[in-house]
Amino acid sequence: MKTVNILVEALPYIKKFHKKKIMIKYGGHAMIDNAAMDSTARDTVLLKYVGMEPVVVHGGGPEISRAMNKMGKQPEFIEGLRVTDEETMEIVKMVLVGKINTSIVSRICYHGGRAVGLSGKDSSLLLARKKAPHVIRDDETGEKREIDLGLVGEIESLDTGIIDMLTENGYIPVISPIGVDRNANTLNLNADTVAGEIASGIGAEKLIVLTDVPGILEDPSNPETLIRRISVDELSDLVKSGVIEGGMLPKTLTCIKAINEGVSSAHIIDGRVKHSLLLEIFTKKGIGTMITG
Repeated sequence: MKTVNILVEALPYIKKFHKKKIMIKYGGHAMIDNAAMDSTARDTVLLKYVGMEPVVVHGGGPEISRAMNKMGKQPEFIEGLRVTDEETMEIVKMVLVGKINTSIVSRICYHGGRAVGLSGKDSSLLLARKKAPHVIRDDETGEKREIDLGLVGEIESLDTGIIDMLTENGYIPVISPIGVDRNANTLNLNADTVAGEIASGIGAEKLIVLTDVPGILEDPSNPETLIRRISVDELSDLVKSGVIEGGMLPKTLTCIKAINEGVSSAHIIDGRVKHSLLLEIFTKKGIGTMITG
């Protein structure tokens, strides 16, 4: 009966999200641990078979840093942004497109899904421009100085036609966060930002961000303070008050922007928990933080 009750609880959500696009950002533990990645890929396939249209964007920061270290190149970050020269960009492409993307695609296919790997360069999916020099302030002197981040980009426009074509024909797009500028130069993009922008562009019902924390916490040092449901306005207040900071800040800002641009709900969930994706979508209680308009 327990199994039957689980199925009955899931039915309204299966009906509600039938034929709706679900944007899933693979990150954190779900990217590093092989068992977790396998489980997430299987759950993504399940979403497809119950009638939803999942679209995947993945990151790969730790893998890129490891590859750089192996090649004798020291990763350099300015306030969380990776400085990307031409040599680093080659490593980024190799890791994101050549390794991580193909690994996710193969795992989805292994579990019976039909996945296709893309980068933002394919069909000019992500047209980007070079990010302006980053301004930092010296804490002692108060002086400002500009630092060129290299081949780091920001999204200028989207052409989501290839995603629509794939989802309409039963495929699961798996997208690397790499863009192209108007002169065909490759640019490194933030994966959270890419997931949010594409979610808005394809009219996704949900944006789900898999990470390494339970969700948004009232007290970042206490996992018991998980906020299960919050509005965009309430979340903006937490950002302004400094409760949300560090690595959680870009994820939160991405979710806020996605909601304001038409995505019905955004979710930040713990990719370390087995089947967290299914628990968040198909149960009343959920498992992470749900953000609504």
